[in-house]
Amino acid sequence: MKKDKSTRGAPKPQNERILILDRLHKKGFLQFFFSRGLGLLLLMAIQVFVVFFMYVLFASYMPHYTVIQLLFQLAVLLYIFNCDMDSTPKLTWLWIIMLLPVPGSILFLFTKTEFGYNKIKRSLQIINEKQVETIPANEDVFNEINDESTGLYELITYINKTGPFPVYNDTDVTYYPLGEDMYEAYLEELSKAEKYIFIEFFIIEEGDMWGSILKILTEKAAQGVDVRVMYDGMCEISALPKSYYKLVRLFGIKCKPFLPIKPILSTAYNYRDHRKITVIDGKVSFTGGVN
Repeated sequence: MKKDKSTRGAPKPQNERILILDRLHKKGFLQFFFSRGLGLLLLMAIQVFVVFFMYVLFASYMPHYTVIQLLFQLAVLLYIFNCDMDSTPKLTWLWIIMLLPVPGSILFLFTKTEFGYNKIKRSLQIINEKQVETIPANEDVFNEINDESTGLYELITYINKTGPFPVYNDTDVTYYPLGEDMYEAYLEELSKAEKYIFIEFFIIEEGDMWGSILKILTEKAAQGVDVRVMYDGMCEISALPKSYYKLVRLFGIKCKPFLPIKPILSTAYNYRDHRKITVIDGKVSFTGGVN
């Protein structure tokens, strides 16, 4: 039998139920020594040393610095009080600036500029405009919900500020109070897929649960099902090895990390993909965390 090029060089399944791609990603001294975690610790240590050195160097100027810091802190606090921002992040920034006046103020002003995120923001706006045309909302359903006066209409209106999320009638919903309750149903629905499987999750980590899901995804991709997976790029710092998506792609799965962390100064990294969504053939979907 001729070997499929899409799976050539791909890791072999470890058993009939699960698939582990990165067997070499083991914990140990050498793994930690060459890891990004040690690099981050070293960078933090350098920053602490620089701050301490600057404090000693300019100790004689501390009275002047204290006055300038106070004025700068008050100016930023007044700006936060009067700026257009939700109360929750506003309160968070106030606490940060009170504890770390200068670093906190500089960080706030930097994030406020949205440096590096503006390009992504424009792309999302274009996508949302196209989605409004392709995913029309049923005004009758909106009006029906509004007449019920349950507060659901306000919630739906809030969600639709970030994009077109229409509401439908005549749908069935199953609630799973625990991830264990959802797990078997999730695997069963994945195995029924005939056209496509779209998965978007905040955190993915190798193990029994993801291994069994990935095993089914590879089988479906081999059958011609369009399988797409996206996870948050922050996973590549803690949960997954770097470029894990390349291993997944070896099985014919379209995989991509959302905003992987790179050594480039940008406010874009403040925006993470916190969604937990799976859509199967446009008939069944799962949403919500399964901790």
